[in-house]
This record gives sequence, structure tokens and C-alpha cells, in this order.
Amino acid sequence: MESGQQTSNAPTGDVDGLRAGLHTMWGAVAPGWEQNADFVDRRGGALTAAMLDAVSLKSGERVLELACGPGGLGMEAAELVAPDGEVVLSDIAPQMTAIAAERAQARGLTNVNTRELDLEVIDEPDETYDAVLSREGIMLVPEPARAAGEIHRVLRPGGRASVSVWGPRERNPWLTAMLEAIGAQLGGTFPPPGMPGPLSLGEDGKLRAALSDGGFADAEIREVEVPWRGADFEDWWQRTTALAGPVAKLLEAQPTEAVDAIRAHAREALSAYETKDGLEIPGVTLVGTARRA
Repeated sequence: MESGQQTSNAPTGDVDGLRAGLHTMWGAVAPGWEQNADFVDRRGGALTAAMLDAVSLKSGERVLELACGPGGLGMEAAELVAPDGEVVLSDIAPQMTAIAAERAQARGLTNVNTRELDLEVIDEPDETYDAVLSREGIMLVPEPARAAGEIHRVLRPGGRASVSVWGPRERNPWLTAMLEAIGAQLGGTFPPPGMPGPLSLGEDGKLRAALSDGGFADAEIREVEVPWRGADFEDWWQRTTALAGPVAKLLEAQPTEAVDAIRAHAREALSAYETKDGLEIPGVTLVGTARRA
């Protein structure tokens, strides 16, 4: 690491404990992401295509994926910048980067490397990458604008960024069914106030504001439909509880009767989306694309 070549936006404020807890949580749920990695890639196919189209990758370019999870988006990018380009798959959880590395190796991708990097403090020199990607990561950090500033910092002049977040609550019932069921059981909102959540940047221009505050001018925001499709409610329950980090850890701590009540509440909310072919629930993401001047 060439620490002398960077001017990182170091974290400020009393959020270190929250940040550390989130890092630990995502490492703990990595097995669920590994088991569902192919499902995540299939479901996000249209989103991956939209994000890659937005940054117009070329052979020979250097690309960073942040909060990569099992690395599906970055592996598709690696195909586009081959043979001379490089993709770095990064995540704060080493358990996630291990999964991504194994999957890249299985695909025979020789231009992929992995690193443990924090979205809010990217341990890389200034102006290092031609493009930065992050699928559903920036919404889950305590300070999204700081993360955007770090993305801006590590981009070369003219470099492109594409980040996605889940859209408005009412257009993502596949997720709100779970969050509202938990809130009803616990007698509050979930995630609780002050905790980053999957819908935290989905409304009122919050994604655009985070990118602007991070130094990006004229960010473009577009919607991409990402519906949830599966066999039945049990399929939805198993995948959602495995992939939604805060949900997985909370349910582990609940007594059986509380989990049963949450399941019943969510089942009722999703009954309207049952079809003869299975369960099909609407979902919408917002893709923010910006360029470093």
C-alpha cells in the first residue's frame, strides 16, 4: 500500500462502534451469500447490465468493485476489460472476498484480484481506477456521502462510477414485507432510527445528494426493475433471511413464537403476489452514474 499517495476522507464522529458492528455482521452472514450467489446473479442480471452499460468499460481499464459480496458484478466487468485490464473485487468482510475469489477462479478469470476495503475509507491511492462499481453497498454505510467522496478520490480524471441502491419503500414489497413484519412484532421501525438500511437512499433524491456531496456533479439517476421471483413463500423466506444481514442476526436472537409471528405477518403481506407459476414480487433499484471531472 502506497499510503503516501492518498488523501483519504477519514471517518469522523461517534460512529466507530456502529461501523465495527456492521463489518462483523456482514462477515457472519457470508455463508448465506455463498449459498445464494447464483440466485443473486440471476436476479440482478438486468441491474448488472445497466450498471456496466453506464460506465462503458473498455479493454485494458482498471476497475474496482466495492461491497462486492460474492463478486458477480465485478466478474462480468472482468470479461469486458480483458485481456489487459484488471478488476479488484473488494469487501469489508474477508469472508466475502474469499467467496468472490473462489468464484472468479472457477470461471477462469485471470485478471481478477481481491482486497479487503472499506467503502468509507478506501485504502487505495488517489486516481487509481478508471471505473468504480458498487451494487447495493453505499446505502448500508453510516456516511454515504463520505463513501461517495472516497469513490471520487480513487477515480482517475474522467473516471466513471456506477452505484445502485434499492428504490422507494412502496415499490419494493419483496423487502418491506419482511421489515414491516419485524417492526410490527418489535413495536417499532426496522432497521431502527440511526441504523443504515437497504431503503435508506431510495427516496427524495438522497442518492443524488450523496453523490453530489461526495464531489460528483451532474449525476444521472435511473430506475431498473429487479423483481423477486421464486417458487413460493418458503423460497422467499429462506433466501431473504439468508441475504439480509440485519434480518438474519435479529431472527437468530428471537424466540420461536416471535419468528412465527413475523413469518405469518410477511406471508399475509405477500399473498397478493402469488401466481400460478410461483411468487413474483415487484422490486426497483436506482442506479446512480457519475463521472469525475
